Amino acid sequence: MSAPDQEPTHEVLVVGSGFSGLGQLLALRRAGIDDVVLLEKADTLGGTWRDNTYPGCACDIPSHMYSLSTVPNPDWSRSYSPQSEIRAYLERVADENDLRGHVRFGQEMTGASWDEQRRTWTVHTRGGRRWTARFLVSGVGALHLPKTPDLPGAGSFAGPSFHSAQWDHDVDLRGKKVAVIGTGASAIQFVPQIAGVAAQVQLYQRTPAWVLPKGDRPLSERRRAFFARHPRLHRTYRAAMYTALESRAVGFNAHPALLRPVEWLATKHIEHQIDDPDLAAKLTPDYSIGCKRVLVSNDYYPALARLDVEVITGGVHEVRGSSIVDGDGTERDVDVIIYGTGFHVTDAFDGLEIRGRGGRTLRDVWAAGGMATHLGITVSDFPNLFFLLGPNTGLGHNSVVFMIECQTRYVAQAVRAVHEAGMGGLDVRAEVQQRSNAGVQRRLAKGIWTRGGCTSWYLDAQGVNRTIWPGYTVRYWLETRRFDPEDFEFFGRAADAGPARPAPQVRRRRMRPSWTTEATRTPSRV
Repeated sequence: MSAPDQEPTHEVLVVGSGFSGLGQLLALRRAGIDDVVLLEKADTLGGTWRDNTYPGCACDIPSHMYSLSTVPNPDWSRSYSPQSEIRAYLERVADENDLRGHVRFGQEMTGASWDEQRRTWTVHTRGGRRWTARFLVSGVGALHLPKTPDLPGAGSFAGPSFHSAQWDHDVDLRGKKVAVIGTGASAIQFVPQIAGVAAQVQLYQRTPAWVLPKGDRPLSERRRAFFARHPRLHRTYRAAMYTALESRAVGFNAHPALLRPVEWLATKHIEHQIDDPDLAAKLTPDYSIGCKRVLVSNDYYPALARLDVEVITGGVHEVRGSSIVDGDGTERDVDVIIYGTGFHVTDAFDGLEIRGRGGRTLRDVWAAGGMATHLGITVSDFPNLFFLLGPNTGLGHNSVVFMIECQTRYVAQAVRAVHEAGMGGLDVRAEVQQRSNAGVQRRLAKGIWTRGGCTSWYLDAQGVNRTIWPGYTVRYWLETRRFDPEDFEFFGRAADAGPARPAPQVRRRRMRPSWTTEATRTPSRV
């Protein structure tokens, strides 16, 4: 009999209710797997699009590519959708597909352990509750743990301070001297929103970003209604947009010379919007475009050109009770500090105690050899555990939602393969993982992220890129379109399954990518 704080063993536990988690619920449903529970740390859905509510928060991928192909959205109001619409879309995905019944709110995973005898995962949550399942899917993503720098004296600051991903809407910035630390993807969106509201904005920039013009505009009611009436034309439009974005991969991977026209465009963008040559020099990167995340904005540079905004490049030497001292020794009075310093990415799992075979923790395994996986999804000696948007599956040129759909389909196929074989689980072969990871790193060595002359959050502490997928997403689709049992060891005959059967064979056939086919399928109901 189960303990009072522990539910019966489920088939699959999914963690996180963003695109990854909800997409996984849909993929498992299509595979006929209905004993699925999704654990969500908050009391509402949405993942990073729930947490990030800073002024100006929006997607930097065109709206029509930022939705699941199985649940297309013809009703985006702008070319680049704002945070509120993306969150509303995820809520609609859950409601229209009856997914809320799978979700357990207020369940923040703190760790998980594999039971070799029972062949199950036990997930530990904050508050002491435990959940048990045969399969565990991590859909927490990479952009959910805010990274705040440990600045000297920061604890002595008397005024409000917060990270952009934890925006304090109770703090009134009107008439205040606001220090913004960091100039990444979030800062270029919220700085234009607070400039002119605050009395002064001090922007502490460590490294300038390459910023391109943003082709953002309202999408008319007529256009939206047309796509709603003609779903096939909407899918065709999505496919064309996907192809246009995918073409950018050529320059990022092994052909950086092709990015020179893009770098020229970004340089002209600075010249057109910044008249002050000294400020323009501060904002012009000294590394190749694409080495860091390329940003898009039409109002960032005009905001920095305001008389009440100052760009400071000397770094932060010290934070005092009501001021900041920069690296040049200049002290400036400050009322509020906002950190736009990004997230824990390559160390995102360090705070979780995930124990696999032999009691080894994922943190220790990756600390010894770096984050290594097979296809960014599975890790040897951590059976029945899957990652969505795991290591080396992020993108710099296209929509990660495409990658998520590749992964959720693959995970569902893996679970079905275990069922069909009448086995208790699977574990990726060590040599398969080594070969997969080595191939990724070999291709990354030729890419702009390695050769572009910068240091970025794509790299771990050893300078190895553990974040980006090198090459075309079509290649990733080809590698994940059919789960290959030969890459795995199947073990433990399932209870009441009868005689053990061989692992299922893969039926090789031509398939079209999910952006054209998945949207035409009708999901089966649980």
